Amino acid sequence: MTENFDRAPGAGRAHIKPRSPGLADVGDGDATSVFNQREPLRQPRTSPPLTENNPNYSEAIGGESRSPSKPHQFIQNHSTPASKVKSVDSLVNTSILSANAPEFYPASFSPYEESVSEDGSDGYYTEMTLAELVEEFLSYLNSSPGSFETDIEHMVNMLNSWVTTEETLQELVELIYTQSTAIPNFSYTGARLCNFLSHNLVLSPASGNFRQLLLKRCRTEYEQRDVAVRGDQETQKKFQAYVLFLGELYLRLEVKTAKGPPSRAEILLIALRELINVLFSNPVDGNLICAVKLLKLTGSVLEDVWQEKGKSDMDQIVQRIENIVLDAQCSRDVKQMLLRLVELRSSNWGRVHAAAASDATPDNDPNYFMNEPTFYTADGTPFTAADPEYSEKYQDILDREDDCFPEDCEENGNESSFNDEDEMDPEIEEAFEKFCLESERRRR
Repeated sequence: MTENFDRAPGAGRAHIKPRSPGLADVGDGDATSVFNQREPLRQPRTSPPLTENNPNYSEAIGGESRSPSKPHQFIQNHSTPASKVKSVDSLVNTSILSANAPEFYPASFSPYEESVSEDGSDGYYTEMTLAELVEEFLSYLNSSPGSFETDIEHMVNMLNSWVTTEETLQELVELIYTQSTAIPNFSYTGARLCNFLSHNLVLSPASGNFRQLLLKRCRTEYEQRDVAVRGDQETQKKFQAYVLFLGELYLRLEVKTAKGPPSRAEILLIALRELINVLFSNPVDGNLICAVKLLKLTGSVLEDVWQEKGKSDMDQIVQRIENIVLDAQCSRDVKQMLLRLVELRSSNWGRVHAAAASDATPDNDPNYFMNEPTFYTADGTPFTAADPEYSEKYQDILDREDDCFPEDCEENGNESSFNDEDEMDPEIEEAFEKFCLESERRRR
């Protein structure tokens, strides 16, 4: 059995005829002939790039022979067409590009050009005008009035460099007057500014210095008082703002004299007296409120000046206020404001002389409770000793305060429970003694 076993590879296998259509019907011939007789492969959809080694390369570009017979023929076939060479030469000759150029600009780049307005100034960075400078500074003072002392000198130095002609001085006066009467609650700062400029502004033309031009501008508005006090609501508001600004100007504007300290402008005193009469001539709520504010602001100063001159103008004003409370058709709140003003004047405008301060009582001193502590209720309502509704509660708090600091602390400033090791600092001890004495005074 082993003798008939053929160990050669493939021995005993039957040769199967190829079924593939790409193979010929062969017998037991050489196996390599089978693969050589296969059908040619399908051509690719895109032709491969022509190369020098490709036999069709020369036919594709030349068409005369399969391969260049000589080297110069190959170079000639690969040379650039003459039309392309001419276009490159013309581009080089007409180009404005330079290798030595400091910067390169793309073809679509447009250089920046500063726009110039009709008046010759730059369109984007225009020079600030005097009006813009003054409005910006006044707006800054209105938001930060505490910076007046630190910034006013710098502002005046800038204005001295701007205001060099009579026209610019007139413009400055108009700007400050307009802003001082238009910005709410700016009349006080505006009056301080006017006083500082009247003494530190250098320019003084023949038409008048800053103070004189300002008083002329106020006089222009003063001459329209009878019409403005009876105008529409907007006109009345402007007139009332002017009156309050004039009151601040009377208190702040100082007029230098040849001898003695500076004095106030006498012309403003006369104007204020007349303006009070004008406000009372049309006793509507707005005018009466303006008169109350003006008298609270300047009442004590006006009365002192009139008393020095032997005049009783303030008595006449108070008498007229009492008549308005009885006869005028004003609101109830305004009448209460007028009555409180009369009470304020009866207490010498809330002023207490130093000599009588030790004898002050709640009956003769309206400021008696000024230094008393302020407490708060559970809902946050503040109350003091002057509030009758909380008088009992206020006293109860003071009593509890006395319980925390008994009377034996008044003898030597230390509580009896203090040990020798708990000795207080001398400054704290002195403050503690003052506090105990004040508490005892309140309790009595």
